[in-house]
Order: sequence, then structure tokens, then C-alpha cells
Amino acid sequence: MIIRSKAPLRLGLAGGGTDVSPFSDEFGGYVLNATIDMHAYCTIEVTNDNMISFHAADIGAFFESESRDYLYLDGNLDLHKGVYNRVVKQFNNGEPLSFRMTTYSDAPAGSGLGSSSTMVVAILKAFEEWLRLPLGEYDMAHLSYEIERVDVGLSGGKQDQYAATFGGFNFIEFYSDDRVVVNPLRVKNWIINELENSMLLYYTGVSRESAKIIDEQSKNAINKNVKSLEAMHELKSDALVMKEALLKGEIPRFAKYLGKSWLAKKRTASVISNEMIDRVYDIAINAGAYAGKVSGAGGGGVMMFIVDPIKRLNVVRALNELEGRVLNFHFTNNGTQGWRI
Repeated sequence: MIIRSKAPLRLGLAGGGTDVSPFSDEFGGYVLNATIDMHAYCTIEVTNDNMISFHAADIGAFFESESRDYLYLDGNLDLHKGVYNRVVKQFNNGEPLSFRMTTYSDAPAGSGLGSSSTMVVAILKAFEEWLRLPLGEYDMAHLSYEIERVDVGLSGGKQDQYAATFGGFNFIEFYSDDRVVVNPLRVKNWIINELENSMLLYYTGVSRESAKIIDEQSKNAINKNVKSLEAMHELKSDALVMKEALLKGEIPRFAKYLGKSWLAKKRTASVISNEMIDRVYDIAINAGAYAGKVSGAGGGGVMMFIVDPIKRLNVVRALNELEGRVLNFHFTNNGTQGWRI
């Protein structure tokens, strides 16, 4: 038997960082995001040879072991092992499984599109399809979060797992005790078309470790760093305004607050931006972009810009002179999906 799954990557449009503890626990967080037609993929081939093998085809990583109830985390494909360990313990009575797994992603690690969390969701979805696990959407997203953040111990927020599971445009609320409320947005088709036509994605070619950035943001929240906390509250309030602008199709207003939020985001941690990012930003603005920001934690990865569609090619040509590349994309409504062959 062969099981396949996929989960969509996301663009962090507003409020990113307010979904991270301890800020979300104490003040509550708001995030506006949307999934795009780039995915993480997983295939499970069920075997009877008492072996487990993982192959992350996009990064050329391998792991192989005799079937056992627990795979030790040693830095090699720990996300894959983490999902397996939790599934065996929580849903398979501690009984080992035998299979070959192959995964890959449309986006490189460190892209700022939620690639690692999306991969966890895709892997868990494949197991859910194989073993008929009793997981609803909230269960899937929360369990994916626990596996990545608690079991594997990687720092980060909560938005990526919920975006990948639910799909589409969502306004997500984060509270203490891991309480999350996903509000799917009914964005009209003409608004989605206009936003796609007005948005450019540019991959800087520079990967970054979001954990280091998030750790600094968390430290600033714990230490009550006034400058950082004020910026986080600004990100939260801007997310509300940008949600309203999106639903009404007010793209220039959306762009204005996107730029405002980027300035606030840079005040939450010292490593959010750098000389390279500032240079790309200035070149895009000078070529005609209204505003822009880095998707995800910052430091590199994918940048997004809002442009006048008439001036779109001017911005594309200017960005193409740099070391990175412009990415083609469309928004998508579907969350994670699994199926059997």
C-alpha cells in the first residue's frame, strides 16, 4: 500500500511573532496568513521487512533503522522521527511500524514560508490516512505544534501548523494554555485576484534559522523589553486593520499597513533585518513597489512586496538584477490532504 499527502506553505501577511509564547500567553496574538500553491509532500510505502527508512529527497538526507518503538533524535531528520515517535506512542499502542517514507518541499528550508512546520503536518497527515487516526483539523494542527515545539524542541510560533492544516485565508487568534481560534476569511474572488496581481514574492537566496530570531523575541517578552513589546502590540493591532482592508479589497490601505508592520517587526529583535534585506527592500521601493516585508521570522528567506500591477514588471526587472529570484505563486484554499494508492 502507498499513502501520499501534501500540505500548503503559507505567507505570513500580518501579526507574525504575536503567536509566540510568552507574548501570546500574556496578551493574546493575532495573525493574518494565507496558503499558496507551494507544498510539502510525503509518501509512505508500507513494508513488511521490519525496517524504517526516511528519505528527504530535497535535501538529500537519509535515515534507516530496524523497526522500533522509539527513534532517537540526533539532528538527522528529527522532524520525521518526532512524528513517528508520537504516532507510535499515542496511536499504535507502542507497536513499531515498518515502512519507507520519502518527503520533499517546493520551498527550501529557511524560506520563511513555514516549510518545517508544513512538513510535519504533511507527514502526520500521511500517518493519519494510513492508520485512520481520529484527528480533526484542530487536533492535527495542535499535535503538529506539540511534536515540533515540545517533542523535538524547535523554537517557534503556532501559526504555521494551523495554516497548513486549514488552508486558505485565515485570521488566527492565539491565547494562553495553547488555545487557538481559526477564523476562515471569505475573501471575494476579485480581491484574491487583485492581491495576486499586486503581490510579488522574491526569494533572497539566503536561508535563515528562525529559531534564533524567535528566541530573541521571546527573551525580549520575558524581560519586558519596552521597545520590543510596544512593537509586538503594534503588530497585533495592525493585523486587525489589515484583515479589514483585505476583506474590503482596499489594497493600497493593506499595503500601507504592511509597510508599517515591517517597521514594527524590525523593532522586535535585532536580527530581523540586515544590510542585504534593506538593500532589496530599497531597490523594490525605488522601482515602484508600495511596501514590503519578509515572510516569517525574518533574517532572509522570502520577501513579499505590494506593487501597482501596471508597474509590476518594473519591480520584477529590478529584482532580477539581484542574486535571488522572483517566485510565481497563486493563493490556494485547500489545507492538508492525504490519499491512498
